[in-house]
Amino acid sequence: MTPSTAVAPRRSTAPLRLRRGTALLAAAALLLGLPTVGSASYAEREDARSFVAEVAARHGFEPAELDRALAQARHDPTVIRLITPPTRKGARSWQSYRARFLDRTRIDAGRAFWRAYADELARASARFGVPPEIIVAIIGVETLYGRNTGNFETLSALATLAFDYPPRAELFRRELEALFLLAREQGRDPASYSGSFAGALGYPQFLPSSVRAYAVDFDGDGRIDFDSDAIDAIGSVANYLRTHGWQTNAPVAERARLAPGTDAAALVAAGIEPSLDPGVLERKGVTTLDGRTAAETATLVDLETPGADTEFWLGYRNFYVITRYNRSSFYAMSVFELAEALRLGQLVDEMRASRQ
Repeated sequence: MTPSTAVAPRRSTAPLRLRRGTALLAAAALLLGLPTVGSASYAEREDARSFVAEVAARHGFEPAELDRALAQARHDPTVIRLITPPTRKGARSWQSYRARFLDRTRIDAGRAFWRAYADELARASARFGVPPEIIVAIIGVETLYGRNTGNFETLSALATLAFDYPPRAELFRRELEALFLLAREQGRDPASYSGSFAGALGYPQFLPSSVRAYAVDFDGDGRIDFDSDAIDAIGSVANYLRTHGWQTNAPVAERARLAPGTDAAALVAAGIEPSLDPGVLERKGVTTLDGRTAAETATLVDLETPGADTEFWLGYRNFYVITRYNRSSFYAMSVFELAEALRLGQLVDEMRASRQ
């Protein structure tokens, strides 16, 4: 649910020094019309004041209340640097991406997380129809089970992106508005939240709008806590997936085999949402790895790695649902493969326990 799955580096607490990088950032800010260090607070800017007036009118806030909140926000150039796409895009590499999430540390920690919250995961699965391994895998990919939730002040990060990052300003103004609403609903200071450089919060990395729309109080304590409560995250991830169309007991993905001469590019171009009928796929030369017809309507997923053969997979409806969390086939496949590793580990644990 974040614009990027990259883990944001910790911000330095050392005093600012005029180094070459800082000077370049300042020069770029001047050219782009962005604020520089030491510029007026957001509450004093005309575009921000117009935003405050609109939000206050829509939701019954006192404008002065939002002014006070926004006065606490500060432009963070690191946020701009982290969210800006590189000028020169490197080659996509599935194997490099996969290695970030399918390692021994994440698998072992995921199995420990499953053991610690087995009852809650079983309850979430029964209520929402999402397998425990998928819930655990998403939390594992997003934050390594709560270890890497980010330490950017959410108010400043969202204000920076809302007012100083034109390519996605509309999105982040909506999220800043959602943060004000969330803070009011939770009785918190808007400046008290911290998370990723893109404004995502806690164990599941929900943006503020997603917290308001999909979060559930799964431990029944009367509040939503993503900072220190994995149980609320477990229920909320399951609810998010169900709301976006998760199909209980349906397949997610399986490896595809392409016949010689298959026009893979044309099939991939059909898009990430499943639209290819099993019969059409078979006539075009696409089956499962063991030669079966696709289980249901699918998308053809290409996982490219420079210098290696491209992996092709059949992505079903549940694969597409995972991409609603993060719109990337690499992301969805990492979640799926981590989930499979966790599921197999759980089966081994159960077999060992039954022999004792």
